[in-house]
Amino acid sequence: MKKVAVALSGGVDSSVSALLLKEQGYDVIGITLKMSSVSCDTDIQVCCSPQDVKDAKRVASFLGIEHYVLDWEELFKKKVINYFIDQYRKGKTPNPCSICNREVKTGLLAKYVTEVLGVDYLATGHYLGLDSIERYRVIRRGKDAKKDQSYFMALLEKETLPLLVFPLSDRTKEETRAIAEKYRIPVAKKSESFEICFTAGKTPGEYIQENRLFDIAEGEIVLTTGDIVGKHSGLPYYTIGQRRGLGVAWKEPLYVIDKDIYKNRLIVGTKNELLTEYVETEELNLFIPEELLYQMDISVQGRYRQKAVPVKKVEKTDHGYRFWFKQPQQKFAPGQVLAVYSGEHLIGGGIIR
Repeated sequence: MKKVAVALSGGVDSSVSALLLKEQGYDVIGITLKMSSVSCDTDIQVCCSPQDVKDAKRVASFLGIEHYVLDWEELFKKKVINYFIDQYRKGKTPNPCSICNREVKTGLLAKYVTEVLGVDYLATGHYLGLDSIERYRVIRRGKDAKKDQSYFMALLEKETLPLLVFPLSDRTKEETRAIAEKYRIPVAKKSESFEICFTAGKTPGEYIQENRLFDIAEGEIVLTTGDIVGKHSGLPYYTIGQRRGLGVAWKEPLYVIDKDIYKNRLIVGTKNELLTEYVETEELNLFIPEELLYQMDISVQGRYRQKAVPVKKVEKTDHGYRFWFKQPQQKFAPGQVLAVYSGEHLIGGGIIR
C-alpha cells in the first residue's frame, strides 16, 4: 500500500483530497505547516493562520488519519516574507505564492515527507495535474479553468514533480465542494482564501508601511517625457500596467510604465507606451531539456489571471532569456513569475526582469 502525506491546510480542497486518496486505498497522513503565530480577523480569509491549523486537526480526526504539524514559521519568514520585502524595496512586484511553493509548502515539503517521513508522495489540493512530454514529467492545467493553479508551480524543481499527487486535477471547485458537503467534512462550508497569506488582507504597501519594514515616501508622478503630473503615495502601492488609483487627471488614460526607485518617481504613460514586443527573465527553470523549448509552440503568462500570450521566438541573451511575442503586449511587471506553457502543459518559468 502506497503511503501519501496530504498537505492539509484546513480548507475544503486539501480535506477532500485526503478523503479521495483514503477511498482509493492509500495509507494517508495529514501534514500541516505552522507558518504564522498571528491570528487574523475572522472576516479576512487568508491561508496558513492558526485557525487553519485547528481546522486541519478537526479534519484529520474526522477522517481518522494521523496528523502532524510542522513549525516552519522561521523558514517561511526567511524564504518568503524576506524575499517579498526585498523585492518591493527594489521596486519590483514579487509573487510570494510561487516562491512559497518552491521553497516551502510544495517543493521542499515533498522532499521532507519522502526523505524524512518515508512516505511515497505528497498530495496537495491544488487544481492542476501531472502529465508527460516525451519522457519528461510536466504539469498540466487543471480541469477547472477558473481555478487552475498551474501558474504558481512554474518555479518548482523538476526533481520534485515525481513526488507529487494532485487528486483534484480532474474536478471543478463545485464538484469538490459537493463532495465535502456529501461527506459532511467539518470545513465543508469554509470560504476560500484569496489574499497573500501573511499580509492579513492588507495590500503590500499597507503591510510594509504598518510594519515599518522600510521607509515608504511620497514622490513625483511623471510622464515618460519627464513632465511632473502628480504625486504618488509610495512606490510599493503601484505595479506596472496599473491604471486605476493614480489620482492624475489627464486628456487620456494613463498607466504605470515603470518605477524609478533612485529618484522615487512613478513613471506613467499612454496605453501605446505600455506596449512591448518581448519579455525577459534572468533565469529559466525548465521541466524539459532546454533544446526542446526552441522546438515548441509556446505561450507565456505573466500573472495568475492573465491569459497566456503566444510567443514567436525564444532566444538566450547575455542577461537571460527573451520571449518575443507574436503581437505587442502590455509590459509585464518585473518581479512577477513568467510561466511558460506548451498548450495546456506548464513546462517551466522564471522571474521577470
